[in-house]
Amino acid sequence: MDEKSSSNSFLQNITKEEIKELPIEHFMGRIIVIDKIHQLNYLEEKLHQIRLVGFDTETRPSFKKGKTNKVALLQLATNDESFLIRLNKIGLPEMLIKLFENPDIKKVGLAIRDDLKSLKKLNHFEPAGFIELQNFVKKYNILDNGLKKLAANILGFRISKRQQTS
Repeated sequence: MDEKSSSNSFLQNITKEEIKELPIEHFMGRIIVIDKIHQLNYLEEKLHQIRLVGFDTETRPSFKKGKTNKVALLQLATNDESFLIRLNKIGLPEMLIKLFENPDIKKVGLAIRDDLKSLKKLNHFEPAGFIELQNFVKKYNILDNGLKKLAANILGFRISKRQQTS
């Protein structure tokens, strides 16, 4: 294994071979697909009870130079539920803008700068309460900061990509 940082028990780097030795885990909670505005009501109620959500977006890749697609999917996750919000169907409604501007609810993700830039193209907002994990892990001298490697290094398991919704 690569050298551990003297200030913690995390590896600076973790290899693919080391990751393959770890057990596979996947999200055991409920997955909720939201593709109609009224379905946001449950999410809005849930957000009154929590202070931390996982955050990510998905955009269909473009293979033409100079062309980019709009963000299509917003993923928000709590400990027990994951919300897949089809922005390509409902746009970026006010309820989500309020979430993005709320400094009291922490939105945690990786490489979120580009995610926020894409979301702002749908509807303007002033982001607050976002935590970029790649910046956060720097203070622990972790150099490998992609999702798979962070999960392996910090949580001690491999992420299962089998259960996906396209």
